[in-house]
Amino acid sequence: MSAPAVIVRAAARADIPRIWELLNGLAEYERWQEYVTGTQARLEAMLFDEPVRGEALVAETGGVIVGYALFYPTLSSFRTCTRLWLEDLFVEPGTRGAGIGRALLAALARHAIRNGHTQVSWHVLDWNAPSIAFYERIGAQRWATDVLTYALGESQLRRLAATND
Repeated sequence: MSAPAVIVRAAARADIPRIWELLNGLAEYERWQEYVTGTQARLEAMLFDEPVRGEALVAETGGVIVGYALFYPTLSSFRTCTRLWLEDLFVEPGTRGAGIGRALLAALARHAIRNGHTQVSWHVLDWNAPSIAFYERIGAQRWATDVLTYALGESQLRRLAATND
């Protein structure tokens, strides 16, 4: 008996509750639950209310959403082109190994090409050997080893914005 077909499609507003469940599954997998401070309603607004801030694809098998990819455009000033940033890629643990992650990334690649983006980039945690191996199997390459990621969080943004210089 063969596994059900994987269908990847653009997320719809009605998919938000399931995407939110999967997003929390990703946070648990990455051991970053404390960083989930947003809400399902805010995610829905970011993806579907103007101005749209990002997009999502969902993967279904047997009519059930088992994975998602959340992404948004960025730009490269040096290359004067646009790229996509893959913020989240998650497939339910029980369905991994069935080609769902690959199907999501292939659909994202087609979306990027169709919309004139020249690259898709993302972060992966250094301890996440299964994901690193998966990304390398599909041809992804580590982009930089000499770049450190910095961020200004909300409180730092407010403090900096309040200065006069």
